[in-house]
Order: sequence, then structure tokens, then C-alpha cells
Amino acid sequence: MLDFTTQLLRDSWTDGLDALQDLVPTAIFFLSLGMLVKRGALFADMRRAAAETGLNLQIVVFNLIFVGPLIVILSQALIWVFRTQGWALIDRAIWVGLPSIPVMALGIFIGDFVGYWRHRLEHTRFLWPSHAVHHSDTEMTWLTLERFHPINRITTVVIDTSVLMILGMPAEAVIANNLVRHYYGYLIHADLPWTYGLLGKLFVSPAMHRWHHAADPAAFDTNYATVFSIFDRAFGTFRVPGPCTVPLGVTDKMAPTLAGQIGYAFTPQAYRRQTLVPTKPVAPDNVPGE
Repeated sequence: MLDFTTQLLRDSWTDGLDALQDLVPTAIFFLSLGMLVKRGALFADMRRAAAETGLNLQIVVFNLIFVGPLIVILSQALIWVFRTQGWALIDRAIWVGLPSIPVMALGIFIGDFVGYWRHRLEHTRFLWPSHAVHHSDTEMTWLTLERFHPINRITTVVIDTSVLMILGMPAEAVIANNLVRHYYGYLIHADLPWTYGLLGKLFVSPAMHRWHHAADPAAFDTNYATVFSIFDRAFGTFRVPGPCTVPLGVTDKMAPTLAGQIGYAFTPQAYRRQTLVPTKPVAPDNVPGE
């Protein structure tokens, strides 16, 4: 058992280093995309976001070193429990007998439905202090996707993975859900003005998710989905008046340091009722709709 755990930890740290290296091509992609969309304005935006980007990278490294191994162990434990205890509501053999691509697509769709409600749960009083770290980035970029508190990381893995396993979905569907929603998450956090037009009625756009991070009372409790905007439409939380140009952030008093961000959720005052309000006056919303 000790040898197995040691090997598991070694593998998790190796995977963590690989994940860190994978950020390089992702950064190149978004740099290239930014140059195409913003041209000369890109570098001014990058300078303005430099401090937040540096903090995001610190959180990335912290999570890879300390949280990654724990998530690997939790994931293996979940797999063991659901497979050995027979907790699945649907026999895995049923899914295995179906074509892989439709099953993976269904896994992504169900995963986004679960993620929608889990995300709403994160905006409730007791999970908000950890989730507030993600929202505290006032210069949201694609790298904001990596700005998550360890508690938030763990609840995401446990809730999202458990539901798919309860449904008996095969490994490829779980992996497809994790990969697609992760990499699409980079796109919707990118500083892009895209609303997708008519496609925005089906898919979450960068503008839609930016409104979710807006320090504007009109945007509170909106736009929770990651991939499919139809969930927000179905449950009355959809709001995209146009590209989001209002301030971002939270009023939670957490220091803009690694210790301040990680330690915030462990302080009593973090669990007092918090209200997101603009950090500076918000201009009237006169942007035309999609």
C-alpha cells in the first residue's frame, strides 16, 4: 500500500509538471489570438494585467505541488468506491455497448449541467469564500481559469466526477468532459469581446462569462454554465447585454498575494455575508444586445 501511494504521488507530480508545460502552447495560442483580435492594444492590456497574471501563476504552481496529488488520490478513491460498491444507477455495460462519440458528447452535456448547478452552489454563503479567489481577478484573462482555491478544486472534482460515475458513464466520457470543459474554460475567460451572435443562444461566449465576473449588481447570479448557455436560459440566469466593459472583481477583503488568496477561506470574516459591488462607478449599460 505504501509503495502504491508513493508511486501515485510520483505520477501526480509528473502529471503536474506536464500540465505546467502544457500552459506554454496554450499561452502561445492566446497570444496569437490576442494579436489578431486586439493588435496593438494587446500589449497595453498585458501590461495592465501583469500583476494579476503573476499571482495566477503562483496559484498554478501551488496547486500543482500541493493540491494535484490530493486530487489524484481522491479521484482514484472515487473510482474504487463506485466500481467496487456498485453505486452506479446505470449499468456501465449499457454505455460500453453504445458508440463512443455520442456517449462522450452526452458526458460533456451532462457534465456541463452538473457544473452549472455546482457553480451556483459555489456562489452560496459557505462555498463562496473559496470561490471568491477565482472572482478576485480584476483583469480577467485566459489564465484566470487556473486561479482557484484548493477547496474549490476539490469540490469541483468530487461533485462533477461523482455524478458522472453515479450514472455509470465510461472513462472516456468522464475524460472527454474534463478535457473539453477545461480547455473551453480557457476560451471563455479570455479577454475577448465575442458574444457569438445567434450561436450565443446555444454556447457560452467570452462576453457571457465576463459578465459573470462583472462587479455590477445587474450581473449578479447570472451566466453559470461553462459550455452550453441553454442551461442559463432554461433556469433564468442568462444575461448578455453585449460585450462586457464594466469593472470586474469582488469586495471580499483578501490580500493580492498567494498567502492572502489561499488563507482567505480559513478566516472567520470570510463567512460573513458578502456582497459583490462595483469597485468604481459602473457606466450605464447602453451596449446593444446580441
